[in-house]
Amino acid sequence: MTKTDKKNRKIRRNPKNTKFTDFVAWLENNGFKLDRVSGSHHVFVHPDIEAPINAQKKKDGTAKAYQVRQAIRIIDGE
Repeated sequence: MTKTDKKNRKIRRNPKNTKFTDFVAWLENNGFKLDRVSGSHHVFVHPDIEAPINAQKKKDGTAKAYQVRQAIRIIDGE
């Protein structure tokens, strides 16, 4: 199992404790590119997926869990 596979499994199993940097790297590994940053909102876009993904870092350095779950649903096509 590769590092990417391990990170993918970890994020999908526990979206609450996902480090923001791991979340950003995971999005980029799935083909998303950082489109813009507006304040604390990092907006990622994908050439084949219409919906953008918004990511914010919490004060403790983790990503917001609901945004991680949204990203999983968008990537899975739900």
